[in-house]
Amino acid sequence: MQESIIRVPDSQHPIIVEPVGDHVIVVAGGKVVADTLRAITLREADLPPVLYIPRRDVDMSTLKRSATSRYCPYKGEASYFSIAANAQETPDGAWIYGMPHWAVCEIEDHVAFDSDRVERIDVLAH
Repeated sequence: MQESIIRVPDSQHPIIVEPVGDHVIVVAGGKVVADTLRAITLREADLPPVLYIPRRDVDMSTLKRSATSRYCPYKGEASYFSIAANAQETPDGAWIYGMPHWAVCEIEDHVAFDSDRVERIDVLAH
């Protein structure tokens, strides 16, 4: 088995994790699948920001583990989930880093949703 490369964020590839501070709601298949006041945003280099929602604020019964996984040298191994809500299934619409690298440990036990694969992600000021 090949050893995975681990990279540390730096000035060439910065990663910032910070609280959102607003109410975040994720809707898929016409159903609210996540609702939280505790979301965090991960900003990585020049990639679009990604919202991560605590697992406890996600309806985990709507997530079905898929065979997909991806490795990021900055974050670790991501496990993907299909979203099954109201008889609709969205393949690989969410992911979790079960054991993220230390530099982004804040995303542990948080779920990210692909904004292109859910109906909407609302960020509402409270």
